[in-house]
Parts: sequence; C-alpha cells; structure tokens
Amino acid sequence: MENQNVHHIEREGRRITLIGTAHVSRESADLVEQVIADERPDTVCVELCKPRYEAIRKQDQWRETDIVKVIREKRTSILLSQLIMASLQRKIAQKFNITPGEEMLRAISRGEEIGARIVLADREIRVTLLRTWRMMGFWSKVNFLTEVLMSLFASEEITEEEIEKLKQHDVLELALQTVGDKLPGLKTTLIDERDLYLADSIGHAPGERIVAVVGAGHVPGILAHLGEDIDIEALNHIPEKGIWGRFAGWFFSLAIVGLFIYGFVVSGSQASLKMITWWAAITASFSGLGALILLAHPLTILASALSAPITTLHPLLAAGWVAGLVEASLRKPQVRDFLALKDDITSVRGFFRNKITRLLLIVAVVNLTTSIGTFVAIPTIMRFL
Repeated sequence: MENQNVHHIEREGRRITLIGTAHVSRESADLVEQVIADERPDTVCVELCKPRYEAIRKQDQWRETDIVKVIREKRTSILLSQLIMASLQRKIAQKFNITPGEEMLRAISRGEEIGARIVLADREIRVTLLRTWRMMGFWSKVNFLTEVLMSLFASEEITEEEIEKLKQHDVLELALQTVGDKLPGLKTTLIDERDLYLADSIGHAPGERIVAVVGAGHVPGILAHLGEDIDIEALNHIPEKGIWGRFAGWFFSLAIVGLFIYGFVVSGSQASLKMITWWAAITASFSGLGALILLAHPLTILASALSAPITTLHPLLAAGWVAGLVEASLRKPQVRDFLALKDDITSVRGFFRNKITRLLLIVAVVNLTTSIGTFVAIPTIMRFL
C-alpha cells in the first residue's frame, strides 16, 4: 500500500518495510496492522526494549516493586524518571483515548497471529538513561534534575506544540526533551545513538521479509544508517566514572575537613568549633527543609536534618537516602498505592498523594536541597578563617 509513512528497502534479497508512526495517532496503529497483513513478514521489529515492552503490556508491574530495595540500590532517580515519562504518556493516552504504545502492541499482536518472529529493536531504557547521565557534567545534572522536578508543577494540559512534537518523536525522547531542552547534548544519547541501534537491530533481523515499526522521528536516521557496520557494544557501554568522578566526593570531603583543621591551626579552637557548628546548622536546615516541603513525616524531617552534616562529608552517603528509608519505614507504601499508581502519576496532586511517588520525590528533593545547603555553608564557614 502507498503511504508517505511507509518506506520499502530492498537489500541483498531482503525486503525491509519501515513504518514511521505518530505515537498519538490511532490511524498509525491501524496502518501498522494493515501493512503487516499485506506484507506477511517473517519478522516484526518494534521500537521497544524489554522493560518498556513489559511496562505497556503489564500495566500492574509496579505492584512488584520493592521500594526499599530501590532506595538502597540508589536507583530512585531512574525510577522517578520512568514514572515522570509514564505520567506524560498516560496524559497523552487519556487526551487521545488510546492505549499507551498501542501501535507497538498491535504490531506484536498481528505479527504473532501470522507466526512472525518479534524483535524488540530498541536499546534498553536503563542503558540510555545511564549513558545520558554519565555523559553530563555536574552542573548539567543539577540543571536536569531541577527541570525534571519543576516539570511536575507545569501545566497538566498537553499543548498544541507538544502534540506536533509527538508526531515526530516518541514519548521517551519527548518526555526527556521537555525537561532537557536546555541541554542539547542529550540529543546524542537519546536520539542519535538510538537511530544507530535501531538501524542495526532492523538490519540484522532474521528473515527475508521484515516490517519495522518506529516513531516517525527515527526514520531519517535509520534510513541513513541501515546496512552500515555499527559498533553495538560501544552503544551499550555505560561509561565508567572518570578519575575526577570517582574521587571528587572524597576530595571534597577532605577539603572541608581540611578547612576545619586549618581553622583550628590558624584561628584557634573557638573558630574551628564555630565552623563546624555553622556547617552542621546550614546543611541540617536545608536538608530538613527539603523533607518539610514534601510534608514528610516529622521523624523523616528530623532524620534528614541530623544526617546531613555527616552525609555531606561522606561521598558514599546521602541525606536523601536516609530520608527515603526512614519515610518508607514510617509510611510504608500499601498495595493500594501500587494499584493507584498508574492513575496518580497523571496529576501533581496524585504524585504527592501516592506514597510511592512522594517517597521518590523526598529522596530527590532532600538530596537537592542538601547539595544547595552545602554550597551555602562553604563561604559561611570560611569567614571564620
């Protein structure tokens, strides 16, 4: 069938049909079914990775989340990012009365009906997020986290401009671009690298007749790189922290302790004691304020404040993690919170009402305010030198 969103590529005796979809269009889902019925491919490739596929197919997967384990394994930022993306996706689905990822689910369903092999062609979302995070500098990370958190307070209406963007980009990249427009470097890991990954997955898919379903925004990149020799191992590699990244925390801690010692040597014990007191007071205040802003349990606020002077001097600890663990023990998420999660993430009120999302926000906000407190405390204690 002739359609401007359908591209046929003949290569080495194989026929690849590439469908560029608009992720908010029911017509795109219908088009996918029709093309698969006409082509009867050996293989159907979809722009999904296993976690994203399970997320749209198993709507109740959040029930199995061990929130305490997430905090202990320092994965709160990843889970919070995924929930914010899911929030945007669900708002869009409600506005257009479609199932999130409907065109992908229909492609898989129709492919299975005709006996085609199913290939999840996209790079795993965790790798994409970690590569993005590791390639960002410190201030870019602060800016990014601030934009993510502020996005929760933005208008809940999907604008016409966002709708137009959805015709060219998928929910993953749009959600992150929405909070990362000020960080053009994100495009490399979020879009360009995934174009390469998708092109390789589609190009190496088994069978002589292949149908690939991707967001329209990926089509030019896939067409440009299809058939190229692509280093997939490099695209899946999560960069190690550089020397500065691995030891910066320890250097910072030693520098602050060094200031206390220097104050004792140069200005005496009274000055050193004042430096330590002000450090504790400022970091504790900012940390406790972060928990207070999110109406955390009083004991969580206290734990945040008491832990901050210590965690700010230990690179392997964070006040937000302490706050999260204490809040989780005092206000443990119930089954109903997991059941309500898919609806609660569509509104700011729901985000704060649900114990799971509020717990993740407490970890993120307390870490953020404690970091701000640290930078406020440094010039303050230096006045006593």
